Amino acid sequence: MDQNIKKVRSEIISCKRCPRLVEFRTKIAKEKRKSYMDWDYWGKPVPGYGDDNSKLLILGLAPAAHGGNRTGRVFTGDKSADFLFKCMHAAGLANQPESIAFDDGLTLNGFMSVAVKCVPPGDKPTAEERNNCASHLANEIECLHNMEIVLGLGKIGFESFLHYTRKSHDIKMKDFPFKHGVGYELPSGVTLYGAYHPSPRNVNTKRITFDMMVKFLKNLKNEIQ
Repeated sequence: MDQNIKKVRSEIISCKRCPRLVEFRTKIAKEKRKSYMDWDYWGKPVPGYGDDNSKLLILGLAPAAHGGNRTGRVFTGDKSADFLFKCMHAAGLANQPESIAFDDGLTLNGFMSVAVKCVPPGDKPTAEERNNCASHLANEIECLHNMEIVLGLGKIGFESFLHYTRKSHDIKMKDFPFKHGVGYELPSGVTLYGAYHPSPRNVNTKRITFDMMVKFLKNLKNEIQ
């Protein structure tokens, strides 16, 4: 990890722009979940992680209350992470099938981040909170010099990259509808794909399955080789 991404990471962690999110993330970190009472919760904004030299960026919505907000790493220690990393490992994009804690030895063939760096109440950030966080995401993206493919996990993750692209290119959101497995080549030369979020709800209702996600991720891996 070079100095630029380290600087961006430090700026993200120290951010207190959104009073509602600061209050909520702190409250969760103090109250904790019964099964994690022995944890020292992170309770701060959660920056991206992974290989900043990779061609692949994976974007989600926000840290989970008892996942990223507890562990300090996005898609770590929650049900969505359990499913996602089984799939990523099977597709050859992660060295292990689980993402449990910051020091668990996980390495990625990709860089993973979220549109909103703090856990929002009900997993629903306001438009203002999303806008406040946009500069942090932009700073991360601008450190990923080899990026060719972006995978938006869920509509907000997907659209967050379109909003970033709109700052330098004249595009219309309606021309890029979110659909699972569908990719769009953007004017910047980056290809943006959408995928259903690996949430328990989507997994339990079979909206997304292990085989379906692994097949899709393998196709992405082939594109970045």
